[in-house]
Amino acid sequence: MKVDGQRYEGSVSSGADLLAHLSKEVIKDVVVLNVNGVLVDVSHALDPDDEVELIHADSPDGLDIVRHSCAHVLAQAVLRLFPGAQYAVGPTTEDGFFYDFALENDRRFEASDLSAVEAEMRRIVAEDQPFVRDVITLDDAEELFVSQPFKREILATLREADATQQVSVYRNSAEFVDLCRGPHVPSTRYLKSFRLQRVSGAYWRGDESRPQLQRIYGIAFATEKATEAYLTFLEESEKRDHRRLGQELDWFHFPPEIGPGLAVFHPKGAYIRYRMEEFSRTKHLEAGYELVWTPHLAKSTLYETSGHLEWYKDGMYPPMELDEGDLYYPKPMNCPGHMLIYRAQPRSYRDLPLRLFEFGTVYRYERSGTLHGLLRVRGLTQDDSHIFCTPDQLKDELGRLLRFVIAILRAFGLEDFDAELSTRPEKSVGNDAEWEFATEAARLALDTSDIEYSIAEGEGAFYAPKIDIHLTDAIGRRWQLSTLQIDLQEPQRFGLEFQDASNQKLRPYMIHRALFGSVERFFAILTEHYAGALPGWLLEEQIRILPVAQEAQNWADTVASRCKANGLRVVVGSAGEPLGGRIRKAKVDKVPYILVVGNNDVAAETVGVNRRGAAKEERGIALDVFIAEATEALREPTLEAF
Repeated sequence: MKVDGQRYEGSVSSGADLLAHLSKEVIKDVVVLNVNGVLVDVSHALDPDDEVELIHADSPDGLDIVRHSCAHVLAQAVLRLFPGAQYAVGPTTEDGFFYDFALENDRRFEASDLSAVEAEMRRIVAEDQPFVRDVITLDDAEELFVSQPFKREILATLREADATQQVSVYRNSAEFVDLCRGPHVPSTRYLKSFRLQRVSGAYWRGDESRPQLQRIYGIAFATEKATEAYLTFLEESEKRDHRRLGQELDWFHFPPEIGPGLAVFHPKGAYIRYRMEEFSRTKHLEAGYELVWTPHLAKSTLYETSGHLEWYKDGMYPPMELDEGDLYYPKPMNCPGHMLIYRAQPRSYRDLPLRLFEFGTVYRYERSGTLHGLLRVRGLTQDDSHIFCTPDQLKDELGRLLRFVIAILRAFGLEDFDAELSTRPEKSVGNDAEWEFATEAARLALDTSDIEYSIAEGEGAFYAPKIDIHLTDAIGRRWQLSTLQIDLQEPQRFGLEFQDASNQKLRPYMIHRALFGSVERFFAILTEHYAGALPGWLLEEQIRILPVAQEAQNWADTVASRCKANGLRVVVGSAGEPLGGRIRKAKVDKVPYILVVGNNDVAAETVGVNRRGAAKEERGIALDVFIAEATEALREPTLEAF
């Protein structure tokens, strides 16, 4: 037998027996075993030829087991406190677990109930109840769960598949049993740190026509220290939530009169969008892209040709019937229009690469439950580019594009990137040679970049490989940003061609690329990364000047004029309200520079400077010195070479 890769010579009959023969240090917080590649309970029987890996609570697999065991204890606690409750399913989540319930008489959980349930869970943990697995027939399981309709429905589904099969159940006391394939921690005392978070509604099996249940969410970690760190992370995430900051900073909101997932941007927010888009547009032109524009509506025939009605119809808005029976759809993608632009005239190899670029607004009928502020919307503007090139140009174009994407993102102050190359999935279209050629081109482009990357085997689109760029933000969250998608099919569907040097008609390769992803989503990510304190070059108000009293108003106006003459964007506040309140308001508004000017500054031609994020004001700064500092700090970034 091998244990953690080392030969073990002792004779043992089970995992529990094995752990009893190992040192306390080695077996500390071992919650399950991996035996020959399969996770099993520590009570699992062992053979001499087995390869065993000890799975500790703080490992990814161990945490998943801890969290699923917490879900069982949650259900047990609810049944203790609410006799007659029905329990449905309780899987793990990325950072915790949940369980779905239906209470008698349609009773709803209240906030105070969560505290009571969590306290009951802690009593169960203190009882050190062992998790015991049993395998029984479907008949026995149906009798065991006779009062639990959701469990019986699961069993009925299993019976339809194979009426002779057996199922496993887990008991962690005489009072509680659950239908579960496991494995679980050895006993409840291994559940050292958890919290219940919230209650929400959830339809049984995600079907809106089925009963609505109540879902209790919780988090769980291997140690209390890890839980506290995660709670601090959640608190920081809440402070950075772009939805809250968007309201506080008067940037955008979602009017119910317009509909879910459709944002309106206020003047301050719209100015940020303008600066983002204009910077990107200018840099694209400098990089050899050509601007195009396509309409927001198109006939159904366009999306039949592109394949969107075949593959993506559920994500599209319903059509409008116009022109005596023609169906028009709001566009879900910009690429079909770009295909038509390419096809509008004969193309030669001398025309390639052809790089088309558009800030195009598209409309996607995202389900209401998936909408999330600006991160998931129904109306979004993509900085969309489609690059048409010869096969020989594909690798170089991908490499050039990677450098360009990273250069643009770094201009916004983002630095911590990695990439993922997604390869051919099991279900795909196209021939092997094209897939291998495109995948190798993407791999070589990544090899020549300065980005670390990993391979996501089988995660590509059904029609070609892709490269995804990810950002790790200021508090460690990982966001997907840009996507570089090679397309082997759309040029074929639209019959795109170019004439090579020997006058043959060949098919171009095409690269889809959205650099921001969407303006809305990038706006949200920037807002959360910077906690609302965006780089000053993006803001409509870079400097707020606050006269201490009316006597300094003229000097405040003079300071504003001289700042504006140097290209700085300034607002002069009124002297009518208490200064402390005006300074606090400017800090809440996250203005990069707050200048306070009083009578002493008038004669000396100085200002008091409050820099965003600084602990205190610096008095008596010569105006020319401040202007030189601010001009440099608020300058639009230049693009590094790509």
